Amino acid sequence: MTRELEFAVSEKESGERAERFLQKRGFSHKLIKKLKADGGLTRGGDILRTVDILSAGDVVKVCMEDSGAVVPNPGVKADIAFENEDIVIFDKPPNLAVHPSIVHYADTLGNLYAALYPESAFRPVHRLDKDTSGLIVCAKNKLAAAVLRDGIEKTYYAVVSGEITSGGEIDAPIGRADGSIIKREVREDGQRALTLYKPILRKNGRTLLEISLKTGRTHQIRVHFAYIGFPLCGDDMYGGDRSEIKRQALHCGKMRLRLPISGESVTVESPLPEDIARLLK
Repeated sequence: MTRELEFAVSEKESGERAERFLQKRGFSHKLIKKLKADGGLTRGGDILRTVDILSAGDVVKVCMEDSGAVVPNPGVKADIAFENEDIVIFDKPPNLAVHPSIVHYADTLGNLYAALYPESAFRPVHRLDKDTSGLIVCAKNKLAAAVLRDGIEKTYYAVVSGEITSGGEIDAPIGRADGSIIKREVREDGQRALTLYKPILRKNGRTLLEISLKTGRTHQIRVHFAYIGFPLCGDDMYGGDRSEIKRQALHCGKMRLRLPISGESVTVESPLPEDIARLLK
């Protein structure tokens, strides 16, 4: 896949070096170096060097080539919630892994992406566990990935066992549990983890929570709510009850972001899946 962009140099930017001009638009030093080596930077049809001085009225053209290396599988099912030239936001169902692996070689979101965009590398900007459902952003090029890396506001919804009557925060460090590659736990030598939450609905001895994360630790939501005595329904790894749902009741249901290139603010939402909603009926 080829993505071509043009940037006009303003009066204020006249006299800037090309590298500084591009860095202000989100291009990393590594990406600029790669574009330069590939001949992907031009001005007026001529190759542009990173040390060249720009003048007002110049138009800098960027040509980004991309290629994928994941086995395509159009049979994988996941709806598209939003898409433009630079990103695609999938509404991932539960029980679908994001990344191909030895266990999931050709039945992941990455394999679907490879089928839909065969000339683009698979770049999910954030993570969702296999059994967690909801919105996940994939960047169609390196610039979009760099711009979005820290610029997505995500809202999660979870159903926990027990009744939580007021909102709050959980500020407790998380690290890998001794003797396990996968399981995490709250521990003094872990990395700081901060989770904010508020109750939305209480029913059947359970609480639907709206959750936002200020850090991004592995299994953060699952670990934190188990730590305070309210494990997620279905999450048997951290003490959750699986009698009515066979996966953790966790869903990424809302996302706010500014689009790469245009800077337009976009909000995308995904309804609560039926298996989670059923816990509250």
